[in-house]
Amino acid sequence: MVVVLLLATALILWEPGSVPEFGRAETARGPIAYDLDGTDGPVVLSVHAGLGGADQGRLFARFLRREGFRVLSPSRPGYPGTPLSSGRTVEEQADLLAALLDTLRIARVGVFTASAGAPVAYTFAARHPDRVWAVVAVAGVSTANPDWAPSNPVRRFFVDKVVQKIAYLTGAVSLDTIVTGTLDATSLFTADEKARRQDHIVNDPGAREFFTAMVETTFPYEKRMPGTRNDALQRASLALPLRGMTTPTLVMHGSADGDVPFHDGQNAAALIPGARHHWMPGEDHLGFWLSPHATDHQRVAADFLTAHAPR
Repeated sequence: MVVVLLLATALILWEPGSVPEFGRAETARGPIAYDLDGTDGPVVLSVHAGLGGADQGRLFARFLRREGFRVLSPSRPGYPGTPLSSGRTVEEQADLLAALLDTLRIARVGVFTASAGAPVAYTFAARHPDRVWAVVAVAGVSTANPDWAPSNPVRRFFVDKVVQKIAYLTGAVSLDTIVTGTLDATSLFTADEKARRQDHIVNDPGAREFFTAMVETTFPYEKRMPGTRNDALQRASLALPLRGMTTPTLVMHGSADGDVPFHDGQNAAALIPGARHHWMPGEDHLGFWLSPHATDHQRVAADFLTAHAPR
């Protein structure tokens, strides 16, 4: 009985995965939460993926800080700190990003985006070409799919807040289990390929740290699900202005992506005028960050942004 009471008390007092505090801007298009990492250098706008937020945008683009960039990571509407009323459609969200730059008095940015954030990033570049000097899209959505939903592999293990807390307190769900579930949902790996990638993520200190931090940026779910559901709704009838983009663009995509099909990368690269592409053979949806070759992939992205950054 004492153990039960202690556990119950802990469940009440301890909230795993609490959302960090962000800056908040009141723009002409509505309120938006954001994080600005760094005090000097060109600004790269990191447009986060599904089930994310400003914390995920900062994490996914943190490799750019080593290259001398500042990283501006907003929470898209429906994600922590930004109400869905600030913009439901990709066009409204693109205009919200432009309004954020106005409020922060930032003239132009590079754009780094991933997965479900890509439709907003592409639309932002097409609608506001004078505000963007380059775009890099990793595993980005570019086609309509009424049956698609951003992958949520961790959710199968942490169904609600109570289960989240119990799992954290008791260690009932191992890192191996979470990695396995993630690879099941985000890769087209064979069993042997999956085992090798799992071994790398669990045993390589850098990959393990990144994966753990990434999982943390999905908690708590109730703060991130409105935006995630809206992303799926918007993709059902997606029609992006890819042919109207004039910004230098690099499309990066893994051929073994089990979440956003490789075809989405090929589609964007074919339709965006002058776009360059860097295909990642045998990489899954998260290979840009979690592959043994992640540093090489990130170098390609960083070099592209550096080449186009304002002098």
